[in-house]
Amino acid sequence: MARCSSTNLTDLLFLCSRNRLRSPTAEQVFAAWPGVETASAGLAPDADEPCTDELVEWADIIFVMERAHRSRLQKRFRKSLKSARVVCLDIPDDYGFMQPELVALLEKKVGPHLR
Repeated sequence: MARCSSTNLTDLLFLCSRNRLRSPTAEQVFAAWPGVETASAGLAPDADEPCTDELVEWADIIFVMERAHRSRLQKRFRKSLKSARVVCLDIPDDYGFMQPELVALLEKKVGPHLR
């Protein structure tokens, strides 16, 4: 899934636990934004799309949904993090996939980091 960015795109990686609701929603919402490439993954062992060193190295900005995700990311992928900025969105696991309230929350919290 990791891509090589040879253009001026900003590579965004969205992480949650299992990559089933929050991070895939974020990936889909921001995929249409100009100037960005998106990917999503999960940090739990049973994630639909598990996070990898390659994805972490690819990302310019990594958005985690909860503080626990940031801590898991830093423990498991410390060597791969390098220059990626990690932003905690503080979005609890209370939403369904593409739920309008989740989409609005993501746009409000992620949008300012992309301007």
